[in-house]
Amino acid sequence: MLPQGTVGPSVTGDGASPVFGLRQGKLGEQIVSNLHGKFYEQVVRGNVYIASNVGAQAVSVALATTYTGLCLSNPLASGKNLVLLGGQYALSVAPAAIASLHLLSGYSAAANVVHTTPLASPGIQNCLIGAGPAGVATVDSAATISTPRYLVGAGSGFTAAALYATTPSWINFDGLFVIPPGGFVAWGALTAVTGFGTLAWEEVPI
Repeated sequence: MLPQGTVGPSVTGDGASPVFGLRQGKLGEQIVSNLHGKFYEQVVRGNVYIASNVGAQAVSVALATTYTGLCLSNPLASGKNLVLLGGQYALSVAPAAIASLHLLSGYSAAANVVHTTPLASPGIQNCLIGAGPAGVATVDSAATISTPRYLVGAGSGFTAAALYATTPSWINFDGLFVIPPGGFVAWGALTAVTGFGTLAWEEVPI
C-alpha cells in the first residue's frame, strides 16, 4: 500500500477526531522539516523556562561552595529532569584580573542546594510569556553548593586592559546537559567577575 498524504498544512487541536495522513509538498515529497522554531512545541506547551540576574551580580571565585552568581538547581523531589537549552553571560564591570567563564555543575543524592538568596522578582519566567505554568526548578543568586566542578568552558580569559569586543553571545546547549533531581549548574569564573547571567531549560517528566 502506498502512503497517502495531504498537501499543505493542516490545523487541528490535540485530541481532535480528524485523522490526517502524511504532510506533503506540491511535488509529492514528504515534509519532515521544522514547521516552527525548534523550541516552539515545548514552549507553547509551557515546558520551557528562562532565568536571569535582575541586577549586576558578583560571581564567586573558582569552585567556591559558598556561591554567588546564577545557580539553577533541581530539587530532589521534583519528579522532572531539567534539560539545559542555552545560556549567556554579560559583563557589567571590567574584571581586575584574568578571568575565564565556565559552567559549573554538581550533584547530591542526599541534600538539595541551600537557597541563601533566591533569584529576585520576576525570578524564573516561563517562555510562554504571561501564560505558562510555574516550574519545579529553583534559581538562586547566592547558594551553598556541594562538590562543584567545571562542566564546560564558556569564555576565554581576559583582563581589564584587554576586554572582549563582546562577552560570549548566546550559547546553545540543545539538551547536551541534563540536570536530574539533586543536580545543579551555575555560571562560574576563574577569578571574580560581575555581570548578568542567563540560563534556559526544558522541564521533562522522569
